[in-house]
Amino acid sequence: MENIELGIDTFGDVTVGADGSALPQPQVIRNVVEEAVLAEQVGLDFFGLGEHHRADFAVSAPDVVLATIAGRTERIRLGSAVTVLSSDDPVRVYQRFATLDALSAGRAEVILGRGSFTESFPLFGYELSDYEVLFEEKLDLFTALLAEGPVTWSGTTRAGLSDQRVFPTTESGLRTWVGVGGSPESVVRTARHGLPLMLAIIGGDPLRFAPFADLYRRALDELGRPSLPIGIHSPGHVADTDEQAKQELWPHYREMHARIGRERGWPPMTRTQFELATGPEGALAVGSPQTVADKIVRAVSGLGASRYDLKYSAGTLPHEAMLRSIELYGTEVAPLVRQRLAAAEAA
Repeated sequence: MENIELGIDTFGDVTVGADGSALPQPQVIRNVVEEAVLAEQVGLDFFGLGEHHRADFAVSAPDVVLATIAGRTERIRLGSAVTVLSSDDPVRVYQRFATLDALSAGRAEVILGRGSFTESFPLFGYELSDYEVLFEEKLDLFTALLAEGPVTWSGTTRAGLSDQRVFPTTESGLRTWVGVGGSPESVVRTARHGLPLMLAIIGGDPLRFAPFADLYRRALDELGRPSLPIGIHSPGHVADTDEQAKQELWPHYREMHARIGRERGWPPMTRTQFELATGPEGALAVGSPQTVADKIVRAVSGLGASRYDLKYSAGTLPHEAMLRSIELYGTEVAPLVRQRLAAAEAA
């Protein structure tokens, strides 16, 4: 398990500058590129970008930003986190990420999902009532495209294909995950399509997702498929001490939670709830390098995961604080995680 992949991802949250005012979205996007460059410099394995179409997130075209990052980096893998496949076209998604794979010399990944926000549905002319069928059909088509041969497909959500090739092809395949929030049906569907599973753990004890990891492995076995990777995506923030990390993150996380909560009818988050979420059994990996490493090792070991992606952005959390968090995550947290997992495996 010392070969675990450790990555970071962001939604391109609109952050505040030194004067406390929101940065322009173009500056946020340029800052994201610098954050990715730093991630490679400190030895991380993956950099992911989420897709949103709203005022508080600046990245609506992850593949374009990732292509820019590809030109500034040499080793780190680059992908989406997630691509909202339901409101996009599978052929175009495949073409964009196959192009990114070429530009990055085989470093592209795509994490497909339905997303936790729904603003893309009306924006692109889709009905929320078709939420399930859109993802099911489009994932079916995307999986067929991964073979990079002639595809014959028909469905109700787009025009069918008859013995159709899609270009460009890749040199060694396009690594594709499915992001899942924790429904058994989604887990089994991911296994049925033979794709790696990325568990989005944003609340509660990460170990409560162990039954979903077990279900995924059982489903793969029953379907006669080989073992496939399981990944974890969770929010977090690293600073020199636990108290510093919490103090830096709390006001920005609180406001982000409140903003989304107003849309979804959530009550405001209290400091007590935040302390629980950042505690030993909480989903948020927040604290000193030692504390964050402990939380990652616990989650990875408990779920049998081989990838952990830390969502390092949180609402208006400033760019400078995120840069320091990325630096500590790569230089101090990652070596601790690998050492501890290696020691546990050898014991």
